[in-house]
Amino acid sequence: MADAKSLLKEYLDHLEIEKNRSPKTRKNYEQYLNLFFDEMNIKDIKDITEESIRDFRVKLSRKNIKKSTQSYYAIAIRTFLKYLVKRHVQSVSPDAIELPKLQRRDIDILEYDELERLLKAPDLSTLRGLRDKAVLEMLFSTGLRLSEICSLSRYLDLERGEFSIRGKGGKLRIVFLSDSARRALKEYIDKRTDTDEAMFVGIAKNGKALSRMSSRSVERLVDFYARSAGIPKKIHPHLLRHSFATDLLVNGADLRSVQELLGHANVSTTQIYTHLTNKQLHDVHKAFHGKRRGGK
Repeated sequence: MADAKSLLKEYLDHLEIEKNRSPKTRKNYEQYLNLFFDEMNIKDIKDITEESIRDFRVKLSRKNIKKSTQSYYAIAIRTFLKYLVKRHVQSVSPDAIELPKLQRRDIDILEYDELERLLKAPDLSTLRGLRDKAVLEMLFSTGLRLSEICSLSRYLDLERGEFSIRGKGGKLRIVFLSDSARRALKEYIDKRTDTDEAMFVGIAKNGKALSRMSSRSVERLVDFYARSAGIPKKIHPHLLRHSFATDLLVNGADLRSVQELLGHANVSTTQIYTHLTNKQLHDVHKAFHGKRRGGK
């Protein structure tokens, strides 16, 4: 017998060690596969059949779980089966799992006037305001993920204007600082009197620096200034990453370069932004279509 739980543990170790996946990725895959095992009473690898996989996916669908989330479960099962093939453990072929077709993701971005209002919202007469300005500038000017922003060290070489960061999946990439982000960081760091290694720290009401900011703290920060700036829609940190990517594409950057700057493993992930730049096509159509008909 091929004990399913033992092979699952080996697979998760393989993800973390050989595949260099993050602990968070390991935890997610463990959650997806454990639910599959529990729901379908998988004890032995031979219990994994095309029928058990199909029944599990039907259960997920009937629980009204989002299609995108359902696809994560399917991907986890398929990659586990690929691992079994690699280990020469006889089981269902990974090719038997067809991923659900997903609708194109709807991505929202900030309009330029909204972005300007947001970036100008912090009060620069206080350390907290300087910090918040630096956070907002970094989110938009670098396209960093929320977790990457929170992990930054204060000892960056601001004069150089670039630094490396290890992002999702342990992938290393170069991040470039815009002049405005570099200025905001310098003004904030120059006012710091503490010695904490973190770039962005919590600040008490008396101005004393606390520990490293959490992801939730940055989310609250962005939401606060969006409301202060009178922006009517829900603003979250990742929306500034969307705006960063779209801004590059609108101004002529090629898709592969934007992929590198965002740290996407596949260019297909970056392509979700291309439809946002199609506003330009309206201007092209208006300027050039039907000229011989006198614009009629």
